[in-house]
Amino acid sequence: MADAVGVSRSTVSNAYSRPDQLSAALRERILEAAQQLGYPGPNPTARSLRRGFVGSIGVLFTSQLSYAFTDPFAVRFLAGVGAAAERHGTSMLLVPLPPAVTDARRAVENAAVDGFCVYCVADEEWALDVIRQRGLPFVSTASRDNAGADERFVGIDERAAAHSVAAHVVGLGHRRVALLADSVLPDAPAGPLTLAGVDQVPHPTTRGRLTGFADAFAEVGVGWAELTLVNVLGNSRRAAAAAIAELFDQPAPPTAVLAGSDVLALGVLDALAARPAHDRPTVSVTGFDDVPEAAAAGLTTVRQPAEEKGRIAAELLLDPPADAAAGHVLLPTALVVRASTGPVPRS
Repeated sequence: MADAVGVSRSTVSNAYSRPDQLSAALRERILEAAQQLGYPGPNPTARSLRRGFVGSIGVLFTSQLSYAFTDPFAVRFLAGVGAAAERHGTSMLLVPLPPAVTDARRAVENAAVDGFCVYCVADEEWALDVIRQRGLPFVSTASRDNAGADERFVGIDERAAAHSVAAHVVGLGHRRVALLADSVLPDAPAGPLTLAGVDQVPHPTTRGRLTGFADAFAEVGVGWAELTLVNVLGNSRRAAAAAIAELFDQPAPPTAVLAGSDVLALGVLDALAARPAHDRPTVSVTGFDDVPEAAAAGLTTVRQPAEEKGRIAAELLLDPPADAAAGHVLLPTALVVRASTGPVPRS
């Protein structure tokens, strides 16, 4: 291409990427020649390697790719990331981690990005190690026990937020309760699950919320062993309804169900609604997140700012603060009480 026009390769490159470096007439001559020769322009991959950056940030999560488009909280989080990316003139790459560690490691190694927003990833330090080995920055949305002081984080106090909604349920007199969470253990079946302690839960977000629930009940003398833990295979309404259904067939079903997300809580409401009216126990149900569907369902929940979390995560990645302490952002939450909770029904 350069030989055909009689200019250097850098001049051809400037015609595409730095047009202010040459005259309008010369640039027009280069572009006309390129069109005649079928030359599409500089290879974007090679160009990004020369510049030292790609112009894209990765969003790393453990669920299937479809999760990013169907989960209401994830959609709002990604909207926040996207808004920040637009302001910085960069793009966004979704990087789901396959179940097999080898494939997942390859996905992180091969992602053409300048850094990662690590969203919805469990205690998988290997993934962060791969990012570090690549020399790339990352921002986490889940607090980790072994996080370094200089690691960037944006999230909420999961334990305190969960405690607030559980304390509300405790205040209504509920003591026979079920705690519902997605993928409590990686290979556990759906339904009631026995764990010696909440510290056995690998995912930091799930662990934090279950701990907050348990704290509130421990304060009134209800220990961990007295709480019914229910494992759900996936954060979906259908999966939640299937996992909880058998509890409502018991002679003494729970009087309250505390779910780790609004989606799961809505599934509990679906399971109750599917039962005949004469065989439908009165159960208080709570969620977490305050997705748009929660208000319509009258769901008591914890509100957290999804879009703001995504926006700040991307901003911390694209425009990191000089002060490391400013890279640790704790967002506010609020208890939202609606019609799905009430006093323990009289026997």
